[in-house]
Amino acid sequence: MMKRIDLHTHSLLSDGELLPSEIARRACVLGHKAVAITDHIDASNINTIEYLIDAVSDVNENWDIKVIPGAEITHAPIEIIDKLASKARRLGAEIIVVHGETLVEPVIEGTNRVAVESPEVDILAHPGLIGYEEAEMAKDNSITLEITARSGHCLANGHVASVAMEVGASLVINTDTHHPGDLIDYDMACQIGLGAGIPKRELKKILEDNPKRILKKKGIKI
Repeated sequence: MMKRIDLHTHSLLSDGELLPSEIARRACVLGHKAVAITDHIDASNINTIEYLIDAVSDVNENWDIKVIPGAEITHAPIEIIDKLASKARRLGAEIIVVHGETLVEPVIEGTNRVAVESPEVDILAHPGLIGYEEAEMAKDNSITLEITARSGHCLANGHVASVAMEVGASLVINTDTHHPGDLIDYDMACQIGLGAGIPKRELKKILEDNPKRILKKKGIKI
């Protein structure tokens, strides 16, 4: 069985239903090599990263899966996104995601652009109708765009894939897990990629090579 790497999930430390350890356990059963827990943050709850790190450390010491503490900056004023990303990194978040301009939530216009300009951001999640200029900036700044399994957010997957492939921006396929049934196996991730219009020959790069590159850049071994 091919091993999954999912770099965008949520525990009950934000709006998810699962403990960090249950995310890890379910990911293990589905054949994951690594999973990042990236709970929603703004200035009000950014210190919860410290609680997450404690839980992640326990799992990593005892189970055959790499669990990575992270954060997703969500609905924050665009003026402080870079500041929040830097603080999250100092607190120990190893993967920084920004909640992009999805079609189904009132995300502040300009969030995508600020995210792809920030040197601290790793992934721009579900970026909706992202423009070519922002996708080019993501490429130039080594920020990865997300194809998502999440209901609603996935409505723009085809657009995101098309724009990213045209400009050469990096893509990953994540779940944005909130509920027990949201995590998916490798085969389902392939189907989501194909459904977004990604050629089959590109799937290994998107499902394996790109996530590994992000982790390697952060000094994370899996």
